[in-house]
Amino acid sequence: MMKKVVTLGEIMLRLSTPGYERFVQSDSFDVNYGGGEANVCVSLANYGLDAKFVTKVPKHEIGQSAINALRRYGVDTSYIARGGDRLGIYFLETGASQRPSKVIYDRAHAAIAEADVSDFNWKEIFNGVDWFHFTGITPALSDKAAAITLEACKAAKEMGVTVSVDLNFRKKLWTPAKANEVMSGLMQYVDVCIGNEEDAEMVFGIKAAHTDITKGEINHTAYEEVAKQLIERFGFKYVASTLRESYSASDNGWSALLYDGEKSYLSRKYDVRIVDRVGGGDSFASGLIYGLITEMPLQEALEFAVAASALKHTIPGDFNLVAKDEVETLAKGDASGRVQR
Repeated sequence: MMKKVVTLGEIMLRLSTPGYERFVQSDSFDVNYGGGEANVCVSLANYGLDAKFVTKVPKHEIGQSAINALRRYGVDTSYIARGGDRLGIYFLETGASQRPSKVIYDRAHAAIAEADVSDFNWKEIFNGVDWFHFTGITPALSDKAAAITLEACKAAKEMGVTVSVDLNFRKKLWTPAKANEVMSGLMQYVDVCIGNEEDAEMVFGIKAAHTDITKGEINHTAYEEVAKQLIERFGFKYVASTLRESYSASDNGWSALLYDGEKSYLSRKYDVRIVDRVGGGDSFASGLIYGLITEMPLQEALEFAVAASALKHTIPGDFNLVAKDEVETLAKGDASGRVQR
């Protein structure tokens, strides 16, 4: 039977400068849609799962365009609420070499940020569902969005649904103190915690020792210690950490670690030439969810997730538009990039 997954979050209009143009020189923007949990949902639908995305968007053509973008890739949008005045926007300038990418948010008062708990019937939404995923971005949007996330987590736990979170700390949305307060209250419902090199430190004050990603220094033992502390504090079943080594805006080392409370698993490392890194963490999260929900061995699940994310870095836009067999080919060692005829 096909596994069913629900994700909750914000989908935004993405306006990006063409190619590598700067904001100040561009006369046009490329239009896409995306957002943390929406990106995860698209990937899972591409892998063949029954993937439902829950949010609220305005009842006008831009809101409908966002829904259409999800439907195009097989996402179930039947539980998206309609209403509110606007869809959030983010502007993206893609960096290159030593010039970093830049993101400017224009998402205040978006429909999902002003949604009410009453907009969603979680008992109905989670009926027959196996997995629920959210990120730290959604409760950061507003107190209302945080309350909705809490209600969703409670309902998921009551109904026996596995819950995962990608911590995804965003300093432009809230402070570390506020993040700690809100996210700590949500963690009691979480089974699988996903983060990166700064999330655990910024949200929970747990820092990986002797690690400097700007210098390409990754201390795997330190990340395992962070995972142990997270499990001790919150009782997670699994903790996963992506390990990004930023050589430049164009070239990164990319790998990950998974810890199950007793043993740590380290993936293969990919040296990635970046086309678009937005959604890279989401593609890892969706790959890991797919691996765990289909009961792959843990090392295999981790390799699937990292391979999926390596491929996403080569694709413009937020969504990871790859099929399961493409990920499996890379995960099994074929990184040649040779033309497929």
